[in-house]
Amino acid sequence: MHDSNTTANLLGATALALTDVTLGNVTRAAGVTARGATALVTLSASPGLSVSELGRRVGLTQSAAARMVDTLEADGLLTRSPHPFNRHWVTVSLTETGWATTQHILGARATPLGGVLECLDQGEQQTLSNLLVKILTRLYENNGNAQYICRLCDRGACATEHSTCPVGEAERQDRRQPN
Repeated sequence: MHDSNTTANLLGATALALTDVTLGNVTRAAGVTARGATALVTLSASPGLSVSELGRRVGLTQSAAARMVDTLEADGLLTRSPHPFNRHWVTVSLTETGWATTQHILGARATPLGGVLECLDQGEQQTLSNLLVKILTRLYENNGNAQYICRLCDRGACATEHSTCPVGEAERQDRRQPN
């Protein structure tokens, strides 16, 4: 008989261990905090966000997001510009250094994740991929915030000729549902 408590515990331990290794690599590669790295990756996918929207997408209050943006701007990783339609807002975009740092972040994120998958053969990797699609779809259903779930994702990795981002697909399905 299968014990779902054991499976849940194994999933939790795996998720936490992967998070620790991945965030450790990311922060070392970028020389910024985990939230800072997340902000850079988020801006690479959505340049020109307001400080408030960037904060929402990385899980920070507006004031905490403003402090983070101050730090990243002082480090030369991003720049602020006046919002084109609202003079009370500013938009945030990556500098050339910010773009380069983002590429280092994504590489540092991919390295430990790819290394872990080496213990699985191709069939096992496909099975895991199928299971992760189901899990991510459920997480979106519970969370409802695709931008937050995918805040440190390599967006190009899920949007290929052979795959579609399951979180983005769940969001599209959700938008099609009548209220």
